[in-house]
Amino acid sequence: MTELDQRTRGAFTAPTSGERAARLRDWLATDPPADDVAEVYRELATRDKGAAKLVKERLDELRRARAQDALAAEWAARAEALLGAPRLNLADAMAWQRDAAKAGAPLSREPLAGLRQRLTERMKAIEDLQTRVQVEREAAGLLVQRIDLLSTKPRAEAQAARDGLAQDVNDWRERQQGLTSAVGWADLDPRYPNQLDAARQQLDAVWQAFEAALAQAVAAAEDPQAPLPGVPVWADEIRAQRGEPLAAEAESAAPVPKAVQALAQAALLPAIEALERELAAGHTKAMSRYAGELRHAHKVHGRHAGPELDARALAALAKAKELEDWQRWRADQLREGLLAQAIALTQGPEAERPTGRKLQEAIRQLREQWKQTDQGGTSNHALWKRFDEACNQAYQAVEAWRRELKAHNEAARQSRLALIDEVQAWTAAHAASEDWKAQLRDLHAFAERWRQGGHVSEKIFAELQPLWKAAIAAAHERLEAAQADSTARRQALIAEAQALAAEPRLRLDAVKDLQQRWQLEAHRVPLDRRKEQKLWEAFRQPIDEAFARKSAEREKTQALTSRLDAAVLEAARALEAACAADDAQQIRAAMAALRTAAQGDGVGATADETPPAPDPAATPADTPTDAAADASRDAPGPAAPRPVIARRGDDRPGATPASAAAVARSVPAKTIPRARPERPARPERPARPEGPTRPRLGDAAFRAQRQALERAEAKLRQLAARAHGEALTELLAAWSVRDATRIPPAQQLGGRQAAAARAAWVQALGRPAAPAGEAAEPLLRLEIAADVPTPADQVDARRQLQLRLLTRRHEPGPADTWAQDVARVLATAHDGSHERRLQAVLKVLLRR
Repeated sequence: MTELDQRTRGAFTAPTSGERAARLRDWLATDPPADDVAEVYRELATRDKGAAKLVKERLDELRRARAQDALAAEWAARAEALLGAPRLNLADAMAWQRDAAKAGAPLSREPLAGLRQRLTERMKAIEDLQTRVQVEREAAGLLVQRIDLLSTKPRAEAQAARDGLAQDVNDWRERQQGLTSAVGWADLDPRYPNQLDAARQQLDAVWQAFEAALAQAVAAAEDPQAPLPGVPVWADEIRAQRGEPLAAEAESAAPVPKAVQALAQAALLPAIEALERELAAGHTKAMSRYAGELRHAHKVHGRHAGPELDARALAALAKAKELEDWQRWRADQLREGLLAQAIALTQGPEAERPTGRKLQEAIRQLREQWKQTDQGGTSNHALWKRFDEACNQAYQAVEAWRRELKAHNEAARQSRLALIDEVQAWTAAHAASEDWKAQLRDLHAFAERWRQGGHVSEKIFAELQPLWKAAIAAAHERLEAAQADSTARRQALIAEAQALAAEPRLRLDAVKDLQQRWQLEAHRVPLDRRKEQKLWEAFRQPIDEAFARKSAEREKTQALTSRLDAAVLEAARALEAACAADDAQQIRAAMAALRTAAQGDGVGATADETPPAPDPAATPADTPTDAAADASRDAPGPAAPRPVIARRGDDRPGATPASAAAVARSVPAKTIPRARPERPARPERPARPEGPTRPRLGDAAFRAQRQALERAEAKLRQLAARAHGEALTELLAAWSVRDATRIPPAQQLGGRQAAAARAAWVQALGRPAAPAGEAAEPLLRLEIAADVPTPADQVDARRQLQLRLLTRRHEPGPADTWAQDVARVLATAHDGSHERRLQAVLKVLLRR
């Protein structure tokens, strides 16, 4: 205590509570270690609750800081794993920030602040790169459109625009190479690189076809024998230069030039492949857009692409049309189901309608499901209008519930404010009252009314709580001061009791007076039950020690310990030695020997039947003999008064009053009457059927026997718990290595069922391990049998299993077949999570 007082700068020796709190604040300002704060709180909690509250708040802050540090370490490890992955998933990164904020992790402090910044920068880089990919993809499409447009212009205009177009194509390729070599290219979703690569292939094919056709047109213009290009406009110009007639019919019947066919295929093939990918993936919304693009491309280039590609495009368009129709029909079915659920909220059976917050959550879930349905296909405005009307009609009940809840909160708020005013008025009315018991009852009643004051919102509670604390603290102020004064007076009484007990001769009248003063003080000012009990024990201890010392001095004058007491003491010492050896069999044998010795078999009867030796001081020469005493009892005469002798009673269980011989020894010889009138003979009691009377033990032997038996029972419980834990650990270790020889013996496993099932467990470990997934159902049965919690991801499976078990009326339950379920688990492959669940259930089941 002195060391703690020095650490806290004299807080324990402060004269008043306010000064103690001030010193504690100064000490806490130095940021002491958590262990010192916890030790100070343990010592101060029973002395001064007000000052201990400051230390408790600091302990709570330290615990919260440790919890924050643990959360920060956990989420920092997750962020490092995300950053260290080969490809950063944007959804996982955004989920990390959301989940960390929900868990209460300190995102504004290091290291989470730096990791969050790194994730944000990397996410921004990935989003910028995705945007650039989309831009370049659109730019490639625009270049393809420019090339297609030039193929419809005169040859001279196409030749004039060829250099600029070639420069634009080269610039696009350079930008595309720059994108593929960017830092975050590996983090992109695979669809973006695929889209960019498809755009590059389309642009290369169209550009190569355009250059080939333009070169062929230039050669045909210079050489009359050269073939004409596949572009109709340029071919007509060259025929006009050569003076050849135009033959539209012959040209229409002629085969499509390879350059034109290649150009058409380059424009049509990417659209077909994109639509086929969407059909395979089932992305109906994107499929509609790709189907529209393919229809437009087929309308322009379908007749030049060839019969195979034309048939492929038509098949893809037909399949897309069928899937669009089915998706629209399925979406309408889902919408009608949601509409029926919304209508049932107001028109269904009244017993099945949700109310209050459940109704609010049901409406929110229905609207979310409708949004998800709209994302997969075309919207249905007619059904949406009916659905929205049904939800709005159901929400009227939610608004009424919210108004009622608001009114209830306001009523609870007003009642709590009225209670605060009542406490303040009570404080003013009892400013001079000294009935501390009545005041304590009233204050407890106020606290109970505050706890049962009704539910209010967090905002209102945060507003009312400081007012309540201030009012109740003012009401407790005089009572706490009186309790502090009463504690000081009781400490003074304790000091008087210690001084009284230290005197060589114990004065009973002084002890009685001291106890009466203590009782008056206890009745006048009530204290906390634990504190009052602690003070009473401190007050009673020196007096009890004085009486014990007096009893010890009295026992010193008595004869030596009887043979029965000696035998019991020896057996108690043997039992303590067996407890020290940690051997359960020896402890049980020693306990049996101690009980046998306490029964007095062969020892106690002889010891008790031995008559006490006569005291020469109590038998002077003028004491009458036995014959004279008999004669005097037979002779008539006046009855002498029987002396009243004060004796200390024996409050032990089963103890009998002191014998008449002991009373006679304690009375002087002159007080013994020489003649007594003859008393009528008392009827003899019938003998007890159970046998001879149990021998009486001395005080030291009785206490030694009781303490030794209590220690032995505690040691047996400790050894049983230790053996249970070792057997369970050895069983799990045998499962992990699949060694049946390591399973503990049957007597170490505990209950009858476990011992009987050991052979089945040995056989389970002797067979090859089954897949770990087969242990799911037996583990759930074991958790039901042991009534222990199930992991969160298995709660639904446990409920389903319980429902199935309810339908099997004549099948034994998990509590009857848990040993077989353990064998089924041991037959599967070892798994860490399964081992923890098996250990939790066996802790309970092996004790049965």
